[in-house]
Amino acid sequence: MRSHHSIAMLCDLLQVSPSGFYDWDRRRQTPGFRAREDQALAEQITVIHAASRQTYGSPRIALELRDRGGRHGRNRVARLMKSRGLCGRQKGRYRVRTTDSNHDHPIAPNRLAEAPATTAPDQIWVADITYIQTGEGWLYLAGVLDLHSRRIVGWAMSPAIDSALVLSALSMAVLHRHPPPGLLFHSDRGVQYAAGNFRAALKAAGLVASMSRRGNCYDNAAMESFWSTLKLELVYRGRFTSHRHAKSEIFDFVEVFYNRQRRHTSLGGLSPAQFELKNP
Repeated sequence: MRSHHSIAMLCDLLQVSPSGFYDWDRRRQTPGFRAREDQALAEQITVIHAASRQTYGSPRIALELRDRGGRHGRNRVARLMKSRGLCGRQKGRYRVRTTDSNHDHPIAPNRLAEAPATTAPDQIWVADITYIQTGEGWLYLAGVLDLHSRRIVGWAMSPAIDSALVLSALSMAVLHRHPPPGLLFHSDRGVQYAAGNFRAALKAAGLVASMSRRGNCYDNAAMESFWSTLKLELVYRGRFTSHRHAKSEIFDFVEVFYNRQRRHTSLGGLSPAQFELKNP
């Protein structure tokens, strides 16, 4: 209509002043304060989401914004994420199937079930094995996790699922953490953890063995949760062309991202490294 009639004539017809019309038109074309704030916030959210390797949902992004001095509600963050097509990695049920408990080695009792809650790092470690598919075949990953801080304190990878694999992960943990005598080391009943050389290594380090009940994955829930995080946030999002490629990517995920950067809701929004600094 404006292309066919003058503004003055239209204003006179509608009984509004030209100055009032121009003021309305200027305000219509200029985003309001809330819209400008949303745009700036959405840009911050996009940067944080990218830095999290596209894994953070609205709860963790809201925590990151809070640490940067913002006070933005989770619902607002979720709305802006949706507007930009951003979403976190959603956890699903996952169960590792790498345990061979059909052996004649001694089985340690489940001491974890009766252990008191941890009050500091290096009181209870939990361990397990999972598998990674690569272009060169299966690669097995053994991990040792501190139950207090959720930090991966030892890990190793090998094409063979044997006691040497779990010994390497244990050696890394002992070397870097210098655990106190009596630390509880909990694993499943797999032959790797029950083997004589592994039991001897635990004894030499002053650690006390504990093992899950037969066929009960919930006895080692913290380790299962880490495997789920690793699979969903790294392994299932691409393809490893070789063992070397997988080892490189998993090293980066565990040591750079998971241990030092990734926020954990169970740790009050801190990474394991940050949590250990604040809760020595």
